[in-house]
Amino acid sequence: MKLALVLVVVWVLLSGIFEPLVLGLGLASCLFVAWLKARADRRDGEPVAFAVRIGRLVGYLVWLSWEIVKSNIDVSRRILSPSLPVAPSVRWLPASQRSELTRVMYADSITLTPGTLSIDLTDDAVEVHALNEGSLDELERGEMDARVAALDSERTG
Repeated sequence: MKLALVLVVVWVLLSGIFEPLVLGLGLASCLFVAWLKARADRRDGEPVAFAVRIGRLVGYLVWLSWEIVKSNIDVSRRILSPSLPVAPSVRWLPASQRSELTRVMYADSITLTPGTLSIDLTDDAVEVHALNEGSLDELERGEMDARVAALDSERTG
């Protein structure tokens, strides 16, 4: 029920439309999403929403945005300078996240970073394609993995 209330409040604040029909449809949509989430929780046995700490998530998104900017610059330099190597490679990298949600966040973060692409995901690893070995080496050092693992509510209590 808390999720439905949060969805309704956010929806009203973002829409700014207070006509009865629109409010009714928005309320119905929010209740439907809350129902779907509750149904998914019963089926999976793992909470879907609010499974990560919001404060840590904001900090992670700021860090990820900077990583995306740095990767954009690196990929652009490789495109514009023929002397820089482009040697595509694929490697399995460990994924230390405990929940399915944070493992998917880790794989998505890799894909959002230019020059890398998550190909496959298992319970403890992610297969990554990269434009060069250096990108894979950086991911293998584990900073992104550790930052996403820190979002896991199971780890942070």
